Amino acid sequence: MGTFFYVILAFLVGVLVGWFIWGRLRGELDSLRGDLDRTRGERDKLRADSDRLTGELNACGKTRSDLERQLREAQASTGAGAAKASTQPPAALMSTPAVAKSAPAAAKPAAAKPAAAKAAPAKAAPKPAAAKAPAKTSTAPKAAPAAKKAAPAAAKPASGKPDNLRRLIGIGPVNEKLLKAQGVTSFAQIAAWTAADIKRIEDVMNFDGRIARERWIEQARLLAAGNEAEFAKQFPTAGTASNT
Repeated sequence: MGTFFYVILAFLVGVLVGWFIWGRLRGELDSLRGDLDRTRGERDKLRADSDRLTGELNACGKTRSDLERQLREAQASTGAGAAKASTQPPAALMSTPAVAKSAPAAAKPAAAKPAAAKAAPAKAAPKPAAAKAPAKTSTAPKAAPAAKKAAPAAAKPASGKPDNLRRLIGIGPVNEKLLKAQGVTSFAQIAAWTAADIKRIEDVMNFDGRIARERWIEQARLLAAGNEAEFAKQFPTAGTASNT
């Protein structure tokens, strides 16, 4: 009787232990299945993204080929237009043969009067005066190059020496390069800035009211006017280590 009881007890304990182990294993199995399903979902999503990116890449390649084709056609059309323009003679060259033809026609009557010249030798005296006319005309081309040479000399702009913009409080090496890139090289330019100029410069240099806070225009006015004493009095930190 006691042996049967122990057998039943061992059976019940084995069933409980097996059920407990099976429950844990089943929970882990469900967790693995969930991870597998999630991984499959991510894989499908990645495949969809890959297909979408492949389609966009193909579309970009097609657009690029179309643009290259249009560029080649535009270059070919411009080349053909330039070739036509080069083959067409200028109007000045087309008009010169007519003038050249009219000159011999005008010269023929003069050559047809040798008898009249022999009969009246007194009238042949004005010929030296006509011969002097080419000499006068030969001096005209010499004056034209002289005028051409004088024109470039007058067209040369007065080159001004740029100012040291780093004397202003708030302008360091980086800001000086940015200002010179915008064409600002002198104190007079900064002193003449308007509200629109200040907004444009601040947009380029990524400032926000810094020009007004650091009083760039007031500093530039004093330096442009050469008022060094007043500048040193109002801005004592200019030119020191705390300048920027």
